[in-house]
Amino acid sequence: MTTTTSQVNAVLRTPPASPAAAAAFFSASLAFHADVSDVAAALAAEAADGTDPGFVVIDSRSTASWDQGRVPGALHLPTALIPEQAERLLDRSVPVVTYCWGPGCNGATRSALALAERGFQVKEMLGGFEYWVREGFPYETWEGPAEKAADPLTAPVAAADCGC
Repeated sequence: MTTTTSQVNAVLRTPPASPAAAAAFFSASLAFHADVSDVAAALAAEAADGTDPGFVVIDSRSTASWDQGRVPGALHLPTALIPEQAERLLDRSVPVVTYCWGPGCNGATRSALALAERGFQVKEMLGGFEYWVREGFPYETWEGPAEKAADPLTAPVAAADCGC
């Protein structure tokens, strides 16, 4: 008698969540995160026609990092200064979107936590400043405005958006 052993691949070793659990998880994820291109589109609409995006963007990095490059219109509020400055700089009725360097940095997560603990509505911008630049959005430096071509591995080359 021959016995066949079926191996489950690493993807399915832990079975997928139920559709209801997956819907709850992904819905919650969207409540906590904002996409770089969505933030850029909202800020561009504000610049073009004065439409209030309904949120404020916070750069949680150091002054040296801020000088190196930042999202236009962002407020500079390093994570360590949130306890003493958030109340003075921010309005609790306006949601906050935090960012730091990029996906390898959890500074935006730490600043979002610090703001949430102080009663602010907050989202984290996925990809941070790295993906802002990689997707070809304009940014500011201590020398003035700057912009780089979009990286084709992170953004569509010949389209306004990725269609997702």
